[in-house]
Amino acid sequence: MAQTKKPPFSKYASVIVDLAIDKMLDYGIPEEHLDSIKKGTHVRVAVRGRLHNGYVYSTQEQSNYPRVLPIHEVLSKEELITESLFELALWMGKYYSTPFRQVLKVMLPASVRKSIAAKQQYYVTRLSGMEALRKASADLRHSYPAQSKVLDQLLMTKKGILLTELLEKAGVTRSPVETLVRKKLLHLDIIRLDRSPLVGEEYFQTKPKLLNEQQKQAFEKIVQSLEAKEFATHLLYGITGSGKTEVYLQAIDRALSLGLGAIMLVPEISLTAQTIEQFRSRFEGKIAILHHRLSQGERFDEWHRIRRGEAKIAIGPRSAVFCPMQNLGLLIVDEEHDSAYKQTDEMPCYHARDIAVMRAKMESGTVILGSATPSLESYHNAQSGKYILSKLSSRVQTATLPTVTLVDMNKEYEKAKGYTSFSDALIGRIKKRIALGEQTILFLNRRGYHSSLICRGCGHLFNCPHCDLTLTFHFNENTLSCHLCSHTLSPPPSTCPQCHAHETLKYRGVGTEQIERALHAVLPEVRTLRIDGDTTRHKGSHERLFRSFSTGKSDVLIGTQMIAKGLHFPSVTLVAVIGCDGSLHIPDFRSSEQVFQLITQVSGRSGRGELPGEVIIQTQMPENTTILTAAKQDFEHFFASEMPLRETFGFPPYTHFIKYTFSSDDAQLAQEIGGRFRQQLIARLDKNGKAYVVHPLVPSGYAKIKDRFRFQFLVRGKEVYPVNREVEKILQTFLLPRKVSLSIDVDPLSTFF
Repeated sequence: MAQTKKPPFSKYASVIVDLAIDKMLDYGIPEEHLDSIKKGTHVRVAVRGRLHNGYVYSTQEQSNYPRVLPIHEVLSKEELITESLFELALWMGKYYSTPFRQVLKVMLPASVRKSIAAKQQYYVTRLSGMEALRKASADLRHSYPAQSKVLDQLLMTKKGILLTELLEKAGVTRSPVETLVRKKLLHLDIIRLDRSPLVGEEYFQTKPKLLNEQQKQAFEKIVQSLEAKEFATHLLYGITGSGKTEVYLQAIDRALSLGLGAIMLVPEISLTAQTIEQFRSRFEGKIAILHHRLSQGERFDEWHRIRRGEAKIAIGPRSAVFCPMQNLGLLIVDEEHDSAYKQTDEMPCYHARDIAVMRAKMESGTVILGSATPSLESYHNAQSGKYILSKLSSRVQTATLPTVTLVDMNKEYEKAKGYTSFSDALIGRIKKRIALGEQTILFLNRRGYHSSLICRGCGHLFNCPHCDLTLTFHFNENTLSCHLCSHTLSPPPSTCPQCHAHETLKYRGVGTEQIERALHAVLPEVRTLRIDGDTTRHKGSHERLFRSFSTGKSDVLIGTQMIAKGLHFPSVTLVAVIGCDGSLHIPDFRSSEQVFQLITQVSGRSGRGELPGEVIIQTQMPENTTILTAAKQDFEHFFASEMPLRETFGFPPYTHFIKYTFSSDDAQLAQEIGGRFRQQLIARLDKNGKAYVVHPLVPSGYAKIKDRFRFQFLVRGKEVYPVNREVEKILQTFLLPRKVSLSIDVDPLSTFF
């Protein structure tokens, strides 16, 4: 009787392999790895004779393939990606139309993917008692003085000492230490050093504050969701200074008491210095920090502290939403409207707010979306009952909303007989603040000194040769620089390259650098501080500059949008918006919303302490609805006026946009490929009876960046998945030349750039 042939493997794994197009292939699990391989395990497998990395999608006892290769190597025995995060990655791939390997690239920090080693050091401890060491030191003092010095240092420590510190203090090499270890007088231990950015930082412990009635109502709704351990999204709509952070802190405290972990997202790294201080004062060492300014080693340590359950709270910008928090129960997205939560420079073009909501849904968690200027999508979801709405309509304690003055700059230009950066009213108010020992913030969302250089003789504009953007003049560096690439002209040209004239060159536009110098010209004694992309390039510069201002070392803070984000300076009683009219002219359906948010947020920095605040908005459009509603911090009026326009034109949140951008160093090729792709998509959508509007292929707002020409088209419709499925089918046969890149942005924040 013939024996049944035994299958070569008792168990198989379906692996998503890191290839250009996602492939799921079956591999046999070797006996020695049967217990260690599960969903999400990072492995190395062979495909057509070459080794590739991949992740296990599932394990099963049979395979449909007759010949199956074994898994070549298990790359990490630790669970780098949990089952729930694996499911989230799969969802992201489908929703954002992105290959799985690219999703994992943003989900796992580079330091974790590359398995950067934990930093280790030797720690020296005593094996013998104090008396024995004293005797040994005395005996060795003349014959082996180096060994005696080592023992003397150990006698001065209570427990032990780092080897590096011991060698430095004793002034010896490693050799005498190793001799004493062999003599069994000392012991060497390998320890892991904590590279957390918080190690060694001082902080003061604080206690929970008493909540007012509105805060209490919002908190109780959140607690109800946490205790039920059922998915819920809360929109905490509170005016600037209304105490949203205290609600976050107490919600986290309750989550921790229930044995749950929490993730707190902040929109920009400039926020975290103050945020971390608030959180450390309440939660001590339970916090991990995750952001791009950390070294790879620091990120590696923080990420693994979270994975091991040593940190119960993670704080960081958008990428922190992917951290492997144990028993996750609460996700907070502070300033949920902020554009920094959207990734735009590479696929997947995800929005961290939406990822937070989806992750909470998958893990039965609670989400808090907080803002004084909620995105219209979020407020629409709250109005329709999809989110739970809580309102904080007054500032905490004695603080009140600042008074607002709109200054018509058209009249100021007439008085000055030309351009001026400062109205008479603004200069008068700044002088008053300086006399009172109070502080001022001046906001202008443009860095540099001048935004362009033009020849008035022939009209030649000095553009970046690599990008579709004018070069910005930086006074301190004496350069013309491109803000999209690294191109600079130093020193700036003194003659026109087209007509060779030199008297006709004229700088135009104003940036933060010029505002600072102009203010010193008017008020020579004023102490200024500037915070923008030029002054915050180095690690720790944000924290250093903000600390300097908060301790009263400057009278006036001048900055771009990074100073508009959730910062709390009690001595600031005057905020001035120097100008933001230009943004309203950008042909994008979100322009009004973004200007409203920016003015409201920066205005909210004034009068947050016991002193009353004031805001001056300088504008050439004093009758504009967006500016008028922002001046009153009247979000609901703005929402009521903007939403009918969105509905009439079929814009989000009533539909979805998907943006397809084709780029190449060959403009004609990018346009040709984009046109062919668009025609195929139209044909497929028409064939399947899908109700979508496919917009024309046009040059992007920035038509060239870093020598790559860019063309885009938009698809608008009620659903995303049907379009993504058709695109996936097209890409299986569509020949995309190596010189052409395709970027797909689902729910883009900008339909223009």
